[in-house]
Amino acid sequence: MTADRAGRSRRRAVLAAVPVVLAAVAAGIALGGPVWRPGHQAAAATVAAGSAPVVRANLTSTVQVSGSLGYAGSYTIVNQAPGTAFTALPAAGTTIRRGQTLYEVDGAPVSLFYGARPEWRALYAGSAAGRDVAQLDRNLIALGYGAGLTVSDYFTDATAYAVELWQAARGLPVTGTVPLGQVAYAPGPLRVTAVTPALGSPPQPGASVLTATSPAPVVLAMVPVGQEYLVRAGDDVTVTLPDGVTTTPGVVASVAPVASAADGSAAPGGAGQATPAPAGGGQAPAAGGGQATVQMTVRLVRPAAAGHFDQAPVTVSIVSAQARGVLAVPVSALVALAGGGYAVEVVDGPARHLVAVQTGLFSQTLVQVSGPGLTVGQRVEVPSS
Repeated sequence: MTADRAGRSRRRAVLAAVPVVLAAVAAGIALGGPVWRPGHQAAAATVAAGSAPVVRANLTSTVQVSGSLGYAGSYTIVNQAPGTAFTALPAAGTTIRRGQTLYEVDGAPVSLFYGARPEWRALYAGSAAGRDVAQLDRNLIALGYGAGLTVSDYFTDATAYAVELWQAARGLPVTGTVPLGQVAYAPGPLRVTAVTPALGSPPQPGASVLTATSPAPVVLAMVPVGQEYLVRAGDDVTVTLPDGVTTTPGVVASVAPVASAADGSAAPGGAGQATPAPAGGGQAPAAGGGQATVQMTVRLVRPAAAGHFDQAPVTVSIVSAQARGVLAVPVSALVALAGGGYAVEVVDGPARHLVAVQTGLFSQTLVQVSGPGLTVGQRVEVPSS
């Protein structure tokens, strides 16, 4: 064996240390120095060699943050209906949509309507104009009772007629007016999380009846402020589900504009029917070390992937760097040179020769490289699998 070939064999033996490189890459660490230094005994084991092509690829590097899979929004439904007893209450986990019954007081249903404004007064012909009237109109139209009804701030004869049609369909007294407590408003459909009163207990106007979230699954994650620049609304991310294996795509829905401590408490809601609390219906896992964080909310592209998990731990992978259309080789093709830096061993039939390379982005099993004469389609030596 020639001295040059022996030197290559000794260098190739360094590949026994490649798993260390791979572990570092998996942790998102860019390697900037050689893995072999003079004075350190290289592993003597012989490594069987194969080859892999030089490719042109788009590479990404990611960082991971811990998150919690839950549901968007958090709302409290407040009772405004007078009466003797709650005669029907929903079960936790029930999803309630527009026009459906939230609960009953004295046998009369309280219906869910969609809107941002809470119910605060009875509505009838002659009521002062207001946005709550327009909100009522929109719901009557959406439920199919608004033929000829135009949305406005005024309670018109058309509004009264649409109310009568709705009341008749619901089995309510047909009055053409909406007394306080006959409906309750929330921004959208609700998934019940807890019910406050017991069945048969007396209703108290202004008291909480139930808490709920949206049925839309989301991920909450706390991003250290030092990595906040990596995420913005609309960015694509990858979510690893609670089994630790299955992944599903997500989109960043929002990033909190203000950093906070990990144990920051939710602000109390105001009076009304549906009082929003911090999105997600829970708290994201706290970042370690007591560092300041910002809350990131991620919407799942395929909501069904969440199954029935609630407050389950997940991992969110955020793209930290990208390189498009670059030359790449397997990480295991890198040869650490004794003098520093890296090379790859180009396979040309029976012949082989080292080409010094500059490394760029590490992405899973591939690494960006550039070097004199290195082109797509060439093959480089790698350990056999």
